[in-house]
Amino acid sequence: MREVKLPISSNQLTLLSMGVAAILWTQAASAAAEDMPSTTLQTITVTANTSVRENVQEDSVYIDNYTPAAQASHLSDFLDVIPGVEVGGTSTVNQRIRVRGLDDTNLKVTVDGARQEGALFYHMGDVTLDPDLLKQAEVAVGNNSVTLGNDAIGGAVAFETVDAADLLKPGQKIGAKLKAGYASNNDELLTSATVYGAPTDNIDLLAYYGKRDTDSGEDGDGRELYEDSESENILLKAGAYIGDDHHVGASFSRTEKEGVFPYRPDFPSLPNSRGPDVIPQEIKRDTYTLDHNFNPANSLIDVDTTVYQTETQILRDSKDVGNFDFDAKVKTTGVKIENTSVIDTNNGRHKLIVGAEHYEKESEMARDGSATANDDANNTSVYLEDQWQIGKLTLTPGVRYDRYESPEFVAGGSTYDNVVGAFAASYEVAPRTQVFASYTELFNGPDLGQTVFNSNGEGIYVNNDLKPEEGYNSEVGVATTLRDLTIADDALQLSAKYFRSNIENYQQFMRTGSRPGRFGIDCETGAIGGDCQGMFNSDEDYKIDGVELAANYTTRDFGMGLSYARARSEGDKTGNSIPSVSGSGADSGDRYMVNLDYAANDMVDLGWRSTYVASITDNQGETKPSYDVHDVYVNYSPRQFDGLKATVGVYNLFDETYASHASRLNTADATATDFEMGRNIKTSLTYQF
Repeated sequence: MREVKLPISSNQLTLLSMGVAAILWTQAASAAAEDMPSTTLQTITVTANTSVRENVQEDSVYIDNYTPAAQASHLSDFLDVIPGVEVGGTSTVNQRIRVRGLDDTNLKVTVDGARQEGALFYHMGDVTLDPDLLKQAEVAVGNNSVTLGNDAIGGAVAFETVDAADLLKPGQKIGAKLKAGYASNNDELLTSATVYGAPTDNIDLLAYYGKRDTDSGEDGDGRELYEDSESENILLKAGAYIGDDHHVGASFSRTEKEGVFPYRPDFPSLPNSRGPDVIPQEIKRDTYTLDHNFNPANSLIDVDTTVYQTETQILRDSKDVGNFDFDAKVKTTGVKIENTSVIDTNNGRHKLIVGAEHYEKESEMARDGSATANDDANNTSVYLEDQWQIGKLTLTPGVRYDRYESPEFVAGGSTYDNVVGAFAASYEVAPRTQVFASYTELFNGPDLGQTVFNSNGEGIYVNNDLKPEEGYNSEVGVATTLRDLTIADDALQLSAKYFRSNIENYQQFMRTGSRPGRFGIDCETGAIGGDCQGMFNSDEDYKIDGVELAANYTTRDFGMGLSYARARSEGDKTGNSIPSVSGSGADSGDRYMVNLDYAANDMVDLGWRSTYVASITDNQGETKPSYDVHDVYVNYSPRQFDGLKATVGVYNLFDETYASHASRLNTADATATDFEMGRNIKTSLTYQF
């Protein structure tokens, strides 16, 4: 039975949110500042002598600090708080990260330092990860450093899983954390247990197991969003200090989800037109890492080494109906070594970062019992960056060399040798107020083809003339922190950025078929139109322009985060936005967000999150409609039960019917739209001892 909507207009709340934002910005204009804080929308951490590049151009989300994310089942539950970042896809098997409109195929995504490379199936996401494993997500919004490297045209997202040190209390040798959660819309049940300890002063251990059972939910209009699945998550970690200078660590994490999903998960309400509505599927990610840090009492040496392997797999069984069976895998193996040196001279302080990385990515595809089809690519790189602080001025030049060997059945195994440079500068124009600018050249070699299309070259046009994507990302902005505005020890951090990215030789995949946009490629000449499919370079260059504004205000018991983000892409010949694998343009409407948190006392904490996304019309006249979503929650930690915490929240409070602009969206066909869930009541209980 449909729930009755509350008699409060969500548009009225949006107007209130905008009014609050305007008042806060006006008050801030005449205030004074002290320290530069870390830039997040959920907490402010004030530190001294922090870098604008770290605080404003690289955002962080600490999962436990952002209370609504304590019940997160989807990456959008916490990543969307960062200006310029969106996560599309309603199902967790279809979650797609976008930064300024560019999806994860143009982002460097890592889990505990292990690259998550390659694309498996364009109707599903490529980030197989359960938020319950995480402690932190660091996001480089745009590529502003040579340290990111290949596959980072739009920036980077670095996920970090929890460590024993994050959970152990002072003096504690062993502990445990138990958690249970329930969501009403899709009857999702989460149970997890974490055991951690430090048997000696130099060793720490952690073991986590979590299970999440999910049924089909529904959108705001009551349409069923087909999914019936069980997932298991495992995390094992060990670390040891050897002497005073060395730390070694090892970890294994797994996310495995098995159940029945639509054969095209980004069409969650698609009726039976081309095959079964839902079919059995299994999605799995295994990640292994070994890391070593050598940090003697020498400011010139701080060496981090990471060796990793990660494999992601989609296994499907359509029960002999249609041609939907396949076993697709992408495995990435790599090593990264980086040293940081701090050098004080008469002309200022240098922070030198020098690194080298090598990784290989391999895709493997088996369909309907046919022979396995494979492809691979690898990249070797070295880079140097110098953060040179001269009084109030900081200059950051950088240079990087990449040698990229492309996939055989995409670009004929062509090798690309490429050098890029970067330069950034910041200046403290007033106490704790800095202006900054950066310019970074971009490089992205041809990626593996989508694994589902692997065929060892059969029916594929191998483009020996395929060019790498190149271009630049540039940004200018200002950031300041104001203290003691209305009461003692309050803090207001403000930042504003304007950016422009330029992408040349944008790489696109052309399929065969009779549908609009599927013209095939001539198997001999590579011209558009023919019986083959494959990669080609767009004949126009794209630019992305936009702004990102953020304000964070905190007192001892109150916090407010406000943000605005806008990004628009445009081709230099047609004026069209960058095409998207989800079937519509990559651009999203202007996004306004408000986060409020109030600690009534040491037991009760209340919060509200409001997100308004304006409508946007592309160059072809297609409109993505606006939407307005509100979440409310309360935390309760009773004094008499130390370590116990209960959370209750209502998400999509007004049962809005909408699709994220980062998801598949077709205004003419509801079955071809990936609608978000309607109203969802979530509860969770955590006990740590």
